[in-house]
Amino acid sequence: MLSPVEIGVVAVVVVLLFGTRKLPELGAGLGKAISNFKRSYREGSEIDVTPATTEQPASEQKLKSDPK
Repeated sequence: MLSPVEIGVVAVVVVLLFGTRKLPELGAGLGKAISNFKRSYREGSEIDVTPATTEQPASEQKLKSDPK
């Protein structure tokens, strides 16, 4: 577990690195990322990651059939 001193040091380093103006943006982004992760973890197997089959554009088909 982190002690209060360690948490304070981490907070000071974060403020020095990112500045006080960026902290709200970073917090909002982190919150959205965590909520998206939780939602995707709950939905789990509902996400389909297989690539969709699409037809090749006509220009690519012409190049493959043109024996030059």
